[in-house]
Amino acid sequence: MKTIKSIQSGDIRGLIIVPAYNEASVIEDVIKAILQETKNYKKYQIDTAVVNDGSSDNTEEIAMKHPVIVLTHYVNFGSGSATRTGLEYAKRNNYDFAVTVDADGQHAPQDLIKIIKTLDKDEYDLVIGSRLINTKGMPVIRVFGNKLLNLATRLILGVRVTDSQSGLKAFSKKAINTIEIRSNGFEFCSEIVWRAKQQKLKIKEVPIKAIYTDYSLQKGQNNVNALRIIKNLAKQKIREV
Repeated sequence: MKTIKSIQSGDIRGLIIVPAYNEASVIEDVIKAILQETKNYKKYQIDTAVVNDGSSDNTEEIAMKHPVIVLTHYVNFGSGSATRTGLEYAKRNNYDFAVTVDADGQHAPQDLIKIIKTLDKDEYDLVIGSRLINTKGMPVIRVFGNKLLNLATRLILGVRVTDSQSGLKAFSKKAINTIEIRSNGFEFCSEIVWRAKQQKLKIKEVPIKAIYTDYSLQKGQNNVNALRIIKNLAKQKIREV
């Protein structure tokens, strides 16, 4: 695991976590956008950590050219594992809040600040950036797949949210310290909400606008993966009954 020390200072500290697997073509733009947006938001010290999840391209090398923390898995474990590594880093280094952001450029940096402000102002523990409160501009097939997974999350785990699969989430310090992700795959998105409910944490959803490009549509979840996610959620629930 390689790290670069934070270069910012302040009293309340936040960590932006960017799980990344083979994102060399876009990771630099994503990092620059995050750094610019957090630099403009001067209320808190906000650091950025890229979790390189065993990439076979030069994702790690590109990330290390920038003033960010780089955490590297030398084997690809999955997005759930990468997110767990980022949250564990936030916990061990006593951050006051953390935010997860997809590495494919799907999230607008302004929405990142929006959920931080919601976490701060309304004293929630988990703030989810929901793409499905307003689906304008979202591909129909993605809307269908995500609503299917929302239904599965409700039926299997007993948790009702509008966007269980959102990668843009903000965690309070309490959430960082109490939510323990056990999934390695994409089902971790639903698991986070489930764990938050188990810990009786306060959850809030706010509308965000997803940015879909040919690249981002090729990455992440698809409707074929949805069936695998549902199967893994059911297995996990059965193991814990």
